[in-house]
Amino acid sequence: MPSQIRKIVLRDQVKDLLLQRIASGELRPGERIVETRIAAELGTSQAPVREALRDLEQLRLVESEPFKGARVREFGDAELVEVYPVRSVLEELAAKLAAERLAGDVSGLEAEVEAMREAAEQGDVNALVRHDFAFHRLIVEAAGNPVLERCWKSLGVEGRITITLYGTSIEPHEAAELHVPMLEAIRSGRPAAAGRAARKHVEDFARIARGQPPAKADRP
Repeated sequence: MPSQIRKIVLRDQVKDLLLQRIASGELRPGERIVETRIAAELGTSQAPVREALRDLEQLRLVESEPFKGARVREFGDAELVEVYPVRSVLEELAAKLAAERLAGDVSGLEAEVEAMREAAEQGDVNALVRHDFAFHRLIVEAAGNPVLERCWKSLGVEGRITITLYGTSIEPHEAAELHVPMLEAIRSGRPAAAGRAARKHVEDFARIARGQPPAKADRP
């Protein structure tokens, strides 16, 4: 394996491991993450650990201070939930615009749903998180609105998906299938229906983050 590819793979592996430990509570808020200790545990150099920590800092799950190193960021339930109303508005708009622009071509979204199903089948929550995030990112990118995209990215969606999927009792297969109504609504090319499906999806995940079941499907 070329050294650059190996470096990227190692960084992603370290990132996934730390994500899982943060989301599960094994690494507690305020706890220091020692690069040398993680590197020794995984049998790697400090470079991929340092890069993984930078990625986690961008997700707002880790914070670092000069001369003090990295710590798990305080990430309370209130902060987790308060983002969802903003995200629901942004994703509603993104889905409306994507439904118009994609004109029924949802092959990329279908691939991500199938990848989520495969991850659920294998019990690979890390992969489920990645493909969940990729599904939503594709919709936001398809909207073709750079301001919308920047606002959405600023919410740290990937980190919140991770916390929700690891920190609640939602079954992985159910998490994957919750994306299907959005997919089908965007496929239909009907902006209003796509927007409603996107809003309901995000609101369902907000309920799950609070330990509640998703709302019942709307009647036709």
